[in-house]
Amino acid sequence: MTELTDITLTPSTTPRCWALIPCAGNGSRAGAAGPKQYQVLAGQPMVMHTLAAFAEVPRIDQTLVVVSSDDAFFQTPQWKDSSFLIASCGGSTRASSVFNGLNALLAEGAVPHDWVLVHDAARCLITPAQINQLLDACLSDEVGGLLALPLPDTLKSGQAGRVASTLPRVDKWLAQTPQMFRIGSLLEALELAGDAVTDESSAIEAMGMAPKLVPGSAQNFKVTYPEDFALAQAVLLSRTPDTQTRSTQ
Repeated sequence: MTELTDITLTPSTTPRCWALIPCAGNGSRAGAAGPKQYQVLAGQPMVMHTLAAFAEVPRIDQTLVVVSSDDAFFQTPQWKDSSFLIASCGGSTRASSVFNGLNALLAEGAVPHDWVLVHDAARCLITPAQINQLLDACLSDEVGGLLALPLPDTLKSGQAGRVASTLPRVDKWLAQTPQMFRIGSLLEALELAGDAVTDESSAIEAMGMAPKLVPGSAQNFKVTYPEDFALAQAVLLSRTPDTQTRSTQ
């Protein structure tokens, strides 16, 4: 991670809301040719569906996409003049990409007391309604929170390819994104937690705070494995008016 900037947590009168999309991963588990976030689903690169959802939420002041230094996707004429910001400061881990992206937001005029919604580029089925649901739940919260889904299935612990035990699923949640926290608090949390954390909530939790769980949707899954692409495309096509019209003829 880069060095944490010297910041003063001075609340502003009306905190702004920023979105941060880490987009520097190589998608090795997806089995795709190239980064999975740029694979075409329902006629567009996956990340563009993600960005379109945030663009439809007026309370999001600006969206920053964090890419690796050698990523030329957003330099192509088709995407170069898009309304969102691009920061070529992606790190080797998600945590470092988010950390660097938060500092990039400060350089763009954000202040530590502003909110940031960090969202996976590969959760391309997020909807404006779900983003607004998180905003409604967390804007007045002292800590912030995340979209999450109560665990629906029986949970097993495994050892050497066999079941070691069955774990109680009561009060178990599947963490999703966006995850919404104050920029200054999240910077401090990630600086202390290091690269080991896999989501922003974990870093906040390590500081002794309890993020709010906001019920999400089963459709807001992260496209991770090869079979996920077909499912995500089917959901995206089902939301397209032309597809719905054809299905009724």
